[in-house]
Amino acid sequence: MISLLGVDLAGLDVLVVGGGAVAARRARDWTEAGALVRVVAPKIEPGLWDHLQETGNWAGREVTEEDVDGAWLVLAATDDPVVNRKVASWAETRRTWCIVASDAAAGTARTPALARSGEIAVGVVSEGRGDPRRVAAVRDALADRLREGVDQRRRRPGPGRVTLVGGGPGAVDLLTVRGRRALAEADVVVVDRLGPVDVLDELPPGVEVIDVGKEPGRHTVTQDGINALLVQHARRGRRVVRLKGGDPFVFGRGGEEVLACREAGIEVDVVPGLSSSLSGPTLAGIPLTHRGVVAAFHVVAGHGGLDATAIACLTKRSATVVVLMGVSALATIVRQALGAGADRDLPVAIVERASTAEQRVTRAPLGAIAGVSAARGVTSPALIVIGDAVAVLEESVDVDTAAPGPRSLRPSEILA
Repeated sequence: MISLLGVDLAGLDVLVVGGGAVAARRARDWTEAGALVRVVAPKIEPGLWDHLQETGNWAGREVTEEDVDGAWLVLAATDDPVVNRKVASWAETRRTWCIVASDAAAGTARTPALARSGEIAVGVVSEGRGDPRRVAAVRDALADRLREGVDQRRRRPGPGRVTLVGGGPGAVDLLTVRGRRALAEADVVVVDRLGPVDVLDELPPGVEVIDVGKEPGRHTVTQDGINALLVQHARRGRRVVRLKGGDPFVFGRGGEEVLACREAGIEVDVVPGLSSSLSGPTLAGIPLTHRGVVAAFHVVAGHGGLDATAIACLTKRSATVVVLMGVSALATIVRQALGAGADRDLPVAIVERASTAEQRVTRAPLGAIAGVSAARGVTSPALIVIGDAVAVLEESVDVDTAAPGPRSLRPSEILA
């Protein structure tokens, strides 16, 4: 029988063995709780590397028995079950609590599915090898009652299915309630590099996370491969969430994934998300439309340059143009627009990593934006906004106010 305890890890030595997604989530959680976290792993994922650069507590090698000495808590989270069991055995001989990520029953402690509401923390664990989906459902039901006092329907088991979830621009609090519910029910989450990846920290142990992140010029998994993954896991009776940045149907190739599921006879539904084409400008204090200035906007994928409609919008100054995935083609975009007769003084803004703590806005006229962007080291993910609406609120809106959260940029600091 499992006993529930609340443990204060502040100032205590905690050993994390492994460098994958589970290790990264727990290392961040326990560091935030004040623990002195040590990581031992030959390789670690980029997210964990970023975290450990602040603490420096990473040994880049295989774990040894001596690493367990002095630890109050150990997490065995390698991709080798034999190593995990060995670490658990070492911890047991030292009377040290050990969590085994690959097999909860093999450890002496377990990480609960955790939810917080104000000063109250709700944790749920299962006996034996319980269904993590049920654990998450119970956790969410309790959390909902604490926050809102409303009933949550009991989730019923059923055949495998796929849900495409639009994750919004990146901030977790811009993910929809329906999207969170879908994640709470998931057995498998197939995720991109964009969107609210921090929400993965809230997933209970046992949920499989598959990273198919696409980066400019580097697609680790093809779209056909992603489609096959969704169908494969759903056919095993799993509830699959495809977590995508923005909205699944706005340059997200969500339509292709829906068709692939339908052709395979898999039930599929879609949860809309907040597209960065809409939210990015707003978070930077840029209205896409403004009475008396512009009454329309046009969204285009810019990796191949501008389409004819976008060029016409710019030359006639008839609509705001939002360019997604266009940073690498910025010089081409500028050359196209100017070559077609667009004014060199047309306002342009580039919004990097909208909604995150690293959000940055770069402004300059069309004729200068390529040089200014290069000088500032602008990188993806970013969107480009072109048109007179860009300048409407430039002097009157504080970017910090327009996009709540840790921001360092104000209009006086934006290049013009």
